[in-house]
Amino acid sequence: MTLLTKGSPNTTRSPAQMPSPWRERLGRWDIKASPYVYISPFFVLFGIVGLFPLLYTAYVSLHEWSLIGGQGRFVGFDNFAFVLGQPVFWKSLGNTLSIFLLSTVPQVVIALVLANLLDANIRAKTFWRMGVLLPYVVAPVAVTLIFSRMFADQSGLINSLIGLVGIEPIGWHRDSLASHIAIATMVNFRWTGFNTLVLLAAMQAIPRDLYEAAIIDGAGRVRQFFSVTVPGIRPTIIFVVITSTIGGLQIFDEPRLYDIQGLGGNSGQWKTITLYLYELGWNQQKLGRAAAVAWLLFLLIIVFALVSNWISRRIASGDDSTAAARKSTRAASRQPQPAADPSAVTSLHSDDSPGSNS
Repeated sequence: MTLLTKGSPNTTRSPAQMPSPWRERLGRWDIKASPYVYISPFFVLFGIVGLFPLLYTAYVSLHEWSLIGGQGRFVGFDNFAFVLGQPVFWKSLGNTLSIFLLSTVPQVVIALVLANLLDANIRAKTFWRMGVLLPYVVAPVAVTLIFSRMFADQSGLINSLIGLVGIEPIGWHRDSLASHIAIATMVNFRWTGFNTLVLLAAMQAIPRDLYEAAIIDGAGRVRQFFSVTVPGIRPTIIFVVITSTIGGLQIFDEPRLYDIQGLGGNSGQWKTITLYLYELGWNQQKLGRAAAVAWLLFLLIIVFALVSNWISRRIASGDDSTAAARKSTRAASRQPQPAADPSAVTSLHSDDSPGSNS
């Protein structure tokens, strides 16, 4: 018999009130499986629009596949061997890397500088921040058509301006390097503002106390930028570098619309890998070979993304070690020096006296 005191709750439960083993098991499953159910829509969507096309492209690259006839016989890696044996593939790869370097590196550097200027206490900050994003809003087709006219070989605005200072007209569509610079200028014009706002958002999250401490230590604007701003936005810089790498290696709109034909120049001066893929798939109707080019581009992007991430982290770790060494040196210099021992000073003077024996 259970004795109950006055005011004490009745903690005993009848068998009907006891939770069933199935309900307890269901509760444990709910606790373990609920987080995965919540994030499952992303992975389902990624599997449909991302993973499945990637795997299906790999399947297509192993077959003869035409645009009209569809799937043909299994050829294994013959499509990859054919693509790697074509000089036009290696030329398009060199053009892609050249345009990528001419666009990505200046783009990130200029975006860092502009973001640092917009983070300062300047007048009409909202106006300048909206203005720097304006090129990103303009359609890529409009930007390419305008710049292709500006970089015309004979009557372009750029050649007219440099002709005023006595420079001969440049063949922006004829020379390989000049065409790469023109296309990289279009890419930088469109994407620099977007990367600027991404870096600016990261800079505004840096605590202002760090800048105040740097000012007290006597750091100028340049020292604050390299010692406080850059380490504070390091993950965002890595993100911008990786996304710029992916976009730079997949460039298509600018070289496709740079001239009327859209084939990358008369001799392939600015033909990129994506243009070569487009030519194989739609002009020659060789979808198996085009799929092989797509997978080679995918592997190239992975390699460059890993290299960019490794370089960014190495630079970041170097900055951390340098900053730690400077901090320890500064702390050691601020510590008071120990006082000299009077007895040692007395003995030293006694030893140096004229009457002492050597």
